Formats: sequence, structure tokens, C-alpha cells
Amino acid sequence: QVQLVESGGGLVQAGGSLRLSCAASGRTVSSYAMGWFRQAPGKEREFVAAISWSGGSTYQSDSVKGRFTISRDNAKNTVYLQMNSLKPEDTAVYYCAADRRWIGGVPRREIYEYDYWGQGAQVTVSS
Repeated sequence: QVQLVESGGGLVQAGGSLRLSCAASGRTVSSYAMGWFRQAPGKEREFVAAISWSGGSTYQSDSVKGRFTISRDNAKNTVYLQMNSLKPEDTAVYYCAADRRWIGGVPRREIYEYDYWGQGAQVTVSS
């Protein structure tokens, strides 16, 4: 089993930055694709970004492209989401997830394709 724990959330003003971390334990996730998703109040969970096992391939949603960057440090079993130029509409609970069945190519973006999930980190952006 894999346990994922997010950290780094908080309250920030519009235009500010935050960096989320997702620490994995239980086993190494170095061979898994990893993703970030978010869920705003009253809305469905949506894809934000994903990264291949090596970090060589990344994929972001159109809503965050150019502002958010996903990265990983396999030596630390940790994935990051750097969020810049934050907007009030970025306010949500952010979830880290692991895709153990990914076999290559572009990292996937569908919720059902991810096997392990963290508990989430709240990000609130004030206007």
C-alpha cells in the first residue's frame, strides 16, 4: 500500500505563490506516474497536473498552464506542485494521487486511473 500526505496549503492573496508537497510512504512511487487534482466547493474533482516516473513528461490542465509546475524528487519519494500567479478561482482542496498502472507516454488525467490518494490540502486564494 502507498500512503500519500499533502502539505504546504494555506491562505494566500491573489497573485501570490504556494508550493504543495506530496510525501509518499509504504513503498517507493518512483515507477508511478503522479498527479495533482483539486476540488472546489460544490464542484467535481478535476485534473490539475501529472508527471511521468522520470519527470521527463508533464501535463497540465489549460486552466493552470503557465502558472503551475509539477515536479518530483524520487530520492525523497515526493512530488511537488509549484503554484504561481494564484487566482481566487484556484481555491480548492488539492489532492495528490499515484497511478501505478501507467506504462508510459503522456501521464493520464482521469480520476479513475489513479490508485492511491492523499487526504488533501486546502488552498485558499483571497481577492
